Amino acid sequence: QVLLEESGGGLVQAGGSLRLSCAASARTFSYYRMGWFRQAPGKEREFVAAISGSGGSTYYADSVKGRFTISRDNAKNMVFLQMNSLKPEDTAVYYCAAGPGYISTYYSTGAYDYWGQGTQVTVSS
Repeated sequence: QVLLEESGGGLVQAGGSLRLSCAASARTFSYYRMGWFRQAPGKEREFVAAISGSGGSTYYADSVKGRFTISRDNAKNMVFLQMNSLKPEDTAVYYCAAGPGYISTYYSTGAYDYWGQGTQVTVSS
């Protein structure tokens, strides 16, 4: 069982930045690939970014590439999402997720077994 708790969401103007954090309770945190997903009202949950257990590989949705950066601190069981140049279309609830690293479909919600409760990000124009 892995418990995940996101923090760092809020209201920001377009062009601004936010840093999301996710604290994980896991004995072997480095075993898990970590992902960030988001869900806007009336839309399906979509992939944002993922990072391998070691942190050596990162993956991004095209819509956030070059603006968002995912990172992790295995010593502290934390994963982060630095979001720069935010746009109104980034408004959503952002979820942290954990899944076994051997599953290759990092962009799919089905590749993750554990989910946080989510944190709201609102970008005003």
